[in-house]
Amino acid sequence: MDGTLVDVSSSWHVVHQHFGDRNDEGLRRFLANEIDDEEFIRSDVRIWKRHAPGLTVFDLERILAPVPLMPGAETLIDGIHALGARTAIVSGGLDILARRIARELGIEVALANGLRVDADGRLTGEGIVRVPIHGKEGVLAGLQHQLGVTPGETASVGNSEIDVGLFRRSRVGVAFLPEDEDVRRAATAVVAERNLARVLDALNGFGPPHA
Repeated sequence: MDGTLVDVSSSWHVVHQHFGDRNDEGLRRFLANEIDDEEFIRSDVRIWKRHAPGLTVFDLERILAPVPLMPGAETLIDGIHALGARTAIVSGGLDILARRIARELGIEVALANGLRVDADGRLTGEGIVRVPIHGKEGVLAGLQHQLGVTPGETASVGNSEIDVGLFRRSRVGVAFLPEDEDVRRAATAVVAERNLARVLDALNGFGPPHA
């Protein structure tokens, strides 16, 4: 989702930007394997709550509401559905945004990470990890099993090294505006234009036998 379906690099970073802050130390510790996904989320929320102690999920919905779709997103999803294929979001981003994007585009499944809240919708500080940053491949495997879809019947789109696992479990892996050469090399197709509709070119002939 982040950097592909939506025209921002990180839904988490959007919230940090709203508060004029960053989480460079949390990112450093996560990349050094000093903290896990759960603690990385906690470190984000701690920063946000320093600025807004009573922060609610409704506040986050408002903060994320202006996040725009990537150009061509609607054309791509409509085109995929025209092939008779099903669509899903598998993202390490925020589920608040993933659910909105899924509703707007008619995407069937939205798997992303969440935030625990109390009865009034206030953030408790804990997260819900549905898509580990370095575990997308396993999440896709579970989704394929759930939907009765094989890797040979799967296409995936991503832009960073954490999406390479998706490509491995897909017949078609499209690197959209890839962040580096490793992502390019792992993909079966590359789209270097800021237009998601161009992904349809890589899906030519893709779909169920009757499509």
